[in-house]
Amino acid sequence: VQLQASGGGLVQAGGSLRLSCAASGSIFRINAMGWYRQAPGNQRELVAVIGSDSSTNYLDSVKGRFTISRDYDKNAVYLQMNSLKPEDTAVYYCTARVVVQFSYARDDFWGQGTLVTVSS
Repeated sequence: VQLQASGGGLVQAGGSLRLSCAASGSIFRINAMGWYRQAPGNQRELVAVIGSDSSTNYLDSVKGRFTISRDYDKNAVYLQMNSLKPEDTAVYYCTARVVVQFSYARDDFWGQGTLVTVSS
């Protein structure tokens, strides 16, 4: 199973970016999908997660500014980020909790990370 993330870049404070991530490979089902981020010197933190029932949870600091969504047919997850702040600067990683085809094993898979830089 592979996850390919895209959409990062440089944006001014107050601007918007949309991250995308598509999963491919031997997928029977994807349960939850989400986004983490890691800023230099900081631990990786969960930004947003969306379940198979479309339930969502967000990091407190991004509530009201970020929106996570899924395309179940495309095995994709998106993160719409509005009103970006310099403190949102980080490498963003997508993740998926996958039930693997044929083996039905459950495992977490990660994308390669995409850099978001917000200038003040």
